[in-house]
Amino acid sequence: MSRTTIADVARVADVSKATVSRVLAGQSKYIREETRQRVQKAIEELGYHPSDMARSLKSKRSCTLGIVGYGLEFFGPSCTISGIEQEASELGYTLLLHLIRQPETNNVEELLERMQSRYVDGIIWAVPEIGENHAWLEDKTLWPSVPIIFLSTEPRPDRFVAAVDNHNGGMMATRHLIVQGCQNIGLITGPLDWWEARQRKLGWKDALESVGLPRKEGYVVEGNWSALSGEHGLTQLLTRYPEIDGIFACNDRMAVGALKRARQMGRRVPEDLAIIGYDDVQDAEYFYPALSTMRQDMIELGRLAVRKLGQVIEAGHNDVLCPPEAVILQPELIVRASSLLRK
Repeated sequence: MSRTTIADVARVADVSKATVSRVLAGQSKYIREETRQRVQKAIEELGYHPSDMARSLKSKRSCTLGIVGYGLEFFGPSCTISGIEQEASELGYTLLLHLIRQPETNNVEELLERMQSRYVDGIIWAVPEIGENHAWLEDKTLWPSVPIIFLSTEPRPDRFVAAVDNHNGGMMATRHLIVQGCQNIGLITGPLDWWEARQRKLGWKDALESVGLPRKEGYVVEGNWSALSGEHGLTQLLTRYPEIDGIFACNDRMAVGALKRARQMGRRVPEDLAIIGYDDVQDAEYFYPALSTMRQDMIELGRLAVRKLGQVIEAGHNDVLCPPEAVILQPELIVRASSLLRK
């Protein structure tokens, strides 16, 4: 069955398509009441509903946000997309979601053109900064004509950014282990081509330097965010440096791998080895022992991005300039049994 069109309504009401359009837009000032009623009756009889796209073209607003995402298998990105969906729904936006598989080689120009061809009001770039995958931003000709906000990337003065303070999170986690009495603190990082991983490593380094504790490069192993890499990382650290008495694992999955391996190697947690993770995944308190961690509210980060983008979009429609800014969320230290103060 074909969709009812304005032409169908015009034919039944015996008026022009322009007259139907004026009635639909509420522009009936120069239309006789009898004609307006005839058009309304035809609309009701035919069950005509203006298309969302047609309304968008008239109002120059689609109430649609384009979302470019990556890594939903990871805790942080999946929570961020969930937060985006929740806030967008509450604010009356629909979402056009595009997930990319290889962020290092993605065709950004083609992707942005596709988004804009769907008349999105703004774009949330929820792809972590990995390697050189944000280098395209240096070419201003690639920037979309609609507002865009970036998540989990280094703040810069020429763009809107929403991110968690990973550097401070790394410092807080490491300082917590120092307060527990740890003297030799190892680090299991995420992939160091990720901006977040480099920031957490820098926080570890700065915290140790601030109190004069050793920060040997050998105390650092690089994982890939998986529990298995946390297990392998702890094996490497304790084999090379058995004096290590504290571990900062840069996400909770690697931390749980380290917990498992510590038991296998006969290290009591936290008596012999204090361990802290990062994320505060839903089951962190049910690990054995319960995992100390840095909580980062990634759902709120997604919500924040939608709110900020909505403000920029609204300002643009009112011809008000919003200067680019970075909105930074602070992580929270959650202390549990895996790093409790030693007696």
